[in-house]
Amino acid sequence: MIKYKTKGLFNGIIASVSYGTNPLFALPMYNLGMGVNSVLFYRYFFAVIIYGIWLKYVKKISFRITVKEFFALFLLAILFALSSVTLFESFKYIPSGIACTLLFIYPALVAVISTVFFKEKFTKTMLFSMLIALSGVFILNGGIHGQLNKTGIIYVFLSALVYAIYIVLVKNFAPIKHIKYDKLSFYVMLLGLCVFIWNLKFCTVLEPLNSWKLVFCSLGLALFPTIISLETVNIAIKLIGSTTTAILGVLEPLTALFIGTVFFNEVLNFYKILGIILIFSGISLIILHDKLKGIINERKS
Repeated sequence: MIKYKTKGLFNGIIASVSYGTNPLFALPMYNLGMGVNSVLFYRYFFAVIIYGIWLKYVKKISFRITVKEFFALFLLAILFALSSVTLFESFKYIPSGIACTLLFIYPALVAVISTVFFKEKFTKTMLFSMLIALSGVFILNGGIHGQLNKTGIIYVFLSALVYAIYIVLVKNFAPIKHIKYDKLSFYVMLLGLCVFIWNLKFCTVLEPLNSWKLVFCSLGLALFPTIISLETVNIAIKLIGSTTTAILGVLEPLTALFIGTVFFNEVLNFYKILGIILIFSGISLIILHDKLKGIINERKS
């Protein structure tokens, strides 16, 4: 039990950190004039090719699925892709840093959905650690000052809600419970392409990759915040549950902060240092609590 908990926590941390590398590859593409839908299309397109080859020729898995599984996976793929689209749409109305801060209401949404609809246990320790970590994310961005655009807030809330539903369904959706995480991840990426193909009017307005920098960044997006993040988050959800996995997600803005400081010359001020301390405190609390609980249960048995 402890071994599986540890593996789940490790994968949850990797998923969160890898997803936080989005700015490292996406911002240079935006700076070169590429639009959001084209960036997201290339991200998923290359991810499907790379991951598909890995699964077929290295792991040698079968891609066969039933009609029932197809529709279940298609629903998950739409949810996952829509969470990306709505978040990036919010950037048009409110600063991306504040948008990413507001996005982290999704652990609370996961906890509520899991508790109300699937009777997943939500402990006081989980609540306390989540509040500490979320307050760290808030302080990390210096708090929220001034009046925010309501349209931007709605887009962020929709992104958080859709992603929360995705996380809960991966854990509890009966048609896909028996599907291994690698096949699940592949089909979520493959079928998620449909959203971006639709947004690009079936690729008639797709912007070309006309430089090696754009190609490199597209491959980086495909590998780190897509393949690695999606596969590890699915493993974590199955091993430690959707609520704990969601709480670990607060490491994403922390990773983005590190990237911004190292690669984009952003200043590390008092608020950011305090935010880092609170985030690590919240994450450490949930990890130590799970490990201690596992040791106690093992000794009782």
